[in-house]
Amino acid sequence: MKKILYYLSFCHLLTLVMSCNVSNATSGTNEQSNAVVKDSIDFKVDQLMAKMTLEEKIGQMNQYNGFWDVTGPAPANGAAANKYEHLKKGWVGSMLNVSGVKNVREVQKIAVEETRLGIPLIIGFDVIHGYKTVSPIPLAEAASWDLEAIKLSAQVAAEEAAASGINWTFAPMVDISRDARWGRVMEGAGEDPYLGSMIAKARVEGFQGDDLSLAHTIVACAKHFAGYGFAEAGRDYNTVDVGTSTLYNIILPPFKAAVDAGVRTFMNGFNELNGVPVTGSAFLQRDILKNEWNFDGFVVTDWGSINEMIAHRRAKNRLHAAEIAIKAGADMDMESYAYVNELAQLVNEGKVDIGLIDDAVKRILRVKYELGLFEDPYKYCNETTETEVIGSKRINDIVLDVAKKSIVLLKNENQILPLKKQGQKIALIGALANDKTSPLGSWRIGADDGTAVSVLEGMKAYKGNTLKYEKGADVATGEIAFPKELTINVTDKSGFASAIAAAKNADVVVMVLGEHGLQSGEGRSRSELGLPGVQQELLEAIYKANKNIVLVLNNGRPLTINWADANIPAIVEAWHLGTQSGHAIAQVLYGDYNPSGKLPMSFPKNVGQVPMYYNYKSTGRPTIPAPGEVFWSHYSDVSNAPLYPFGFGLSYTTFAYSNLKVERVSDDVVEVSVNLTNTGNVKGKEVAQLYLRDEFASVTRPVRELKGFELVSLNPKESKTLKFVLTKSELGFYDNDGKYIVEPGTFSVFVGGSSEATLSAQFEL
Repeated sequence: MKKILYYLSFCHLLTLVMSCNVSNATSGTNEQSNAVVKDSIDFKVDQLMAKMTLEEKIGQMNQYNGFWDVTGPAPANGAAANKYEHLKKGWVGSMLNVSGVKNVREVQKIAVEETRLGIPLIIGFDVIHGYKTVSPIPLAEAASWDLEAIKLSAQVAAEEAAASGINWTFAPMVDISRDARWGRVMEGAGEDPYLGSMIAKARVEGFQGDDLSLAHTIVACAKHFAGYGFAEAGRDYNTVDVGTSTLYNIILPPFKAAVDAGVRTFMNGFNELNGVPVTGSAFLQRDILKNEWNFDGFVVTDWGSINEMIAHRRAKNRLHAAEIAIKAGADMDMESYAYVNELAQLVNEGKVDIGLIDDAVKRILRVKYELGLFEDPYKYCNETTETEVIGSKRINDIVLDVAKKSIVLLKNENQILPLKKQGQKIALIGALANDKTSPLGSWRIGADDGTAVSVLEGMKAYKGNTLKYEKGADVATGEIAFPKELTINVTDKSGFASAIAAAKNADVVVMVLGEHGLQSGEGRSRSELGLPGVQQELLEAIYKANKNIVLVLNNGRPLTINWADANIPAIVEAWHLGTQSGHAIAQVLYGDYNPSGKLPMSFPKNVGQVPMYYNYKSTGRPTIPAPGEVFWSHYSDVSNAPLYPFGFGLSYTTFAYSNLKVERVSDDVVEVSVNLTNTGNVKGKEVAQLYLRDEFASVTRPVRELKGFELVSLNPKESKTLKFVLTKSELGFYDNDGKYIVEPGTFSVFVGGSSEATLSAQFEL
């Protein structure tokens, strides 16, 4: 009996010990779990929001433009004084257009040290294609088709901006556009949703990196959501009215790619879409972006776009506009003063649920925590870093590299290019050739005028030739009112005579013509796409004196250059290439870099063809009928074809495609292989492009769509077998309800060096 009692006591003791051990282990696990929860951003956001008043919450949804000289005295009266008081109350969540470490530190100090809760500001700026050191305009970078170079360009732009106190850029613009009249084509990736999606991903990853808490990364912003690039007649801010097929298959894919890449903010736009201003579109911002795509960042409005709903005649007044915008899903108000002045009343009157406010504020605070601003509000305010990073040799080298890769060779008869490096007399003609500001392009508000390398400077670096420069004629037109110095007399031909004399005495003439860097961009739509001013007359006058001409184009959009294409032996599309423009152009002209760029937008023959794009629908009357028949889809005075197609670009060498093979790997995976050979005598790079056509579908499909590309470098006579894999992502499309589907049927595949590739094969799915 005693043995049994001892045994039972021992068992009880053992149970107690085991119970204590389990209890201690469980307690430890719970403590660890609680620690993880308390360390999570969502927990911190909730804890902070519990302390906030309604007005402080709304303040986080309010963004003000820089409104006074922050290193000087505080504003005493007027609108600036009112904004200043809001900042001190904690009623400002973000400021834009404040830059430089000293300035950012001053405004951040007020937000952190003088407000009740000390919530740091997020500092926004339009870092579109560089900050102080400027890369090519985004359309030019898209012509490189080099995703790593584009990503690196965004990365160094972020580094410079972050070094200057900025932690949020309003880029990338991922609007697809088919209309070269629209000035903002310079800010995007062109006409194609596949290429646009790849570039959107690259730019987001470049700006944001792998860790937003690092001091050299900044928050990216996908804009303008959505449809802005389809403004009617290419007139900025105009109405947009597209069908659901275009919306889902052309407009939305780059935005979805940005979400998949982890972009933390979106910007809505100025346009309406199907009768609804997008700032007030719950369909776009709530149904698609936040619900269907599960986007957990925040949406900022475009400048004053909440108020603009009044002009759209959607809202009766600012109070009504604020109600529409918050219900639609716009989280932060940029410069409409609508949220800060109207939202509290709307909540108190029961017209806006406090839950909408809380959701918006949580999104904004989450991004601030991700940036590490609560841990160190001044992490972007290091003057030593600012001095060391901005304008560094490394950044300039990277900008030069992407500039060279962005140049497209459009024509090169008789191998006039590359230029000889010795013994030639060269006449360099055109105001743009000696311009150190225009190459910076539009949307480079952080850069200083006169900091670009001009073409004249770039060509002077090659000492073996005799170089003679003449302006010939000015560029800018009187249509440009800002900046005022561009409003000059462009009918003056007094410089023609000296330019003609220089041309007559030259072995070769290099003419730099096109648009000034500020003739494209926001608000700069054009109804004509030719060379502005008297430049066309200058070109023809020089041609009469010397036909051995290399035309270098500086422009922010496709231009109509029919006469030049018919007469000028060599044409180089050099866009607005940024800080290192002149060196990049000179190195291509002299053959130290073999051009490899391909057009991201089709070049029309005349403005009457616009909108011009390669992935059009065939229509019911697509082909030329019997001779004399007029009843088919065409113009009576020009062909349907572009002057230069999407994806087109020459090299100083030549390439051949052969041995195209298509193999079905599984029900929904197809492998395509093709041989690419450098048939020329110099090393070069080719962008091999794959296009797909769905021959029959429940919704009409384009005649062909880009579904793959590869940038390949080959030595002379070298060949390489390229492989493309087509999966559901490439084989399907969105139906008119926004559902992605892959349908069985016949598909044609085309592979080549442009959208007019002729090497083709078919397969069944």
